[in-house]
Amino acid sequence: MKYAADFRSIARESLRGKWLFAVAAGLVAVLLGGISSEGPEIKFHIDAAGASASLELAGQNIYSTSKGFGPELSAFLVGGAVYLVIAAIVFAVVYFILGSIIGVGYARFNLRMVDQENPAFDVLFAYFPYWKTMAVARFLQSLYILLWSLLLIIPGIIATYSYAMTEFILAEQPELTASEAIARSKELMTGNRWRLFCLHFSFIGWYILCMFTLGIGNLWLNPYIQTAIAAFYREISGPVPEINYL
Repeated sequence: MKYAADFRSIARESLRGKWLFAVAAGLVAVLLGGISSEGPEIKFHIDAAGASASLELAGQNIYSTSKGFGPELSAFLVGGAVYLVIAAIVFAVVYFILGSIIGVGYARFNLRMVDQENPAFDVLFAYFPYWKTMAVARFLQSLYILLWSLLLIIPGIIATYSYAMTEFILAEQPELTASEAIARSKELMTGNRWRLFCLHFSFIGWYILCMFTLGIGNLWLNPYIQTAIAAFYREISGPVPEINYL
């Protein structure tokens, strides 16, 4: 049985000579919502005094502007705020669906890294034909985790780890339904949740170091972690399947 140090070692070996490619793919996955991170967010604030807008990425303010308006223009903008709300909702839904697709594509990307294949960049976008399944799977995971979290924090954490392999399963078996992939993840993670927790925790030192780089170090840390998790999945799921769906 492999341990956290073994998975980290596999990840480093898989990334050898491919770091820049992996960093680029990881950055795209983050920006498009494929892995846990805050994507680009546009915020508006309008009142009688004026209006302001800001662009944020990963919780950091990238650009902001404000402008004072006369009473008539202010009233017009406040009245049109409902259209901004609708636009924000549409953007959120599209971003969620896109992130669901990219998340599975990024899982496939990292599995190919671990399997010593040469992953093409376009594998990130290869699951668009299955967008409904990917979106439903992510929605159900989020819903189940939320419902378990309403009980206590611990059940929510257990649920998070139970469903953690769903994207990897869909990456290799996209013909499954969302519920089937989630059920398969729960099956795989039975007895393995603690192992994955230990793997995550083993990166705590790197997380702390990245804090001193103003987050820049995460560009390298994220591929390292995701490749290690792919190695973990490969170990608990068995050998590479004979049929690769994508």
